Amino acid sequence: MKTYLPKLISLLALGGALTAFTGCAGTTTKESTGEDIDDSAITAKVKAAFLNDSMIKSGEISVTTFKGKVQLSGFVDNSDQKMAAVKDAKAVPGVQDVEDDLSVK
Repeated sequence: MKTYLPKLISLLALGGALTAFTGCAGTTTKESTGEDIDDSAITAKVKAAFLNDSMIKSGEISVTTFKGKVQLSGFVDNSDQKMAAVKDAKAVPGVQDVEDDLSVK
């Protein structure tokens, strides 16, 4: 029994380590933990850029990020605000692409 206990503990530890590594991996439809953290930071930076731009009413724009691609949705008053929002989002480091789903009121 004493010989099997260290082997059992080693196998359980290896199984837990494998689960930890595979549980954090991203796929085409699911982000890894690191990607999720990066995308959350990008979303926050885009929203901050909107707050710093007096032309944009950021309360009416929703920002979603998935694997570096930012999706903007919601409403703006005119096409100048729409262009400014897209420009601000593209200027944020880490943004790979911007999908513009904004509607002009």
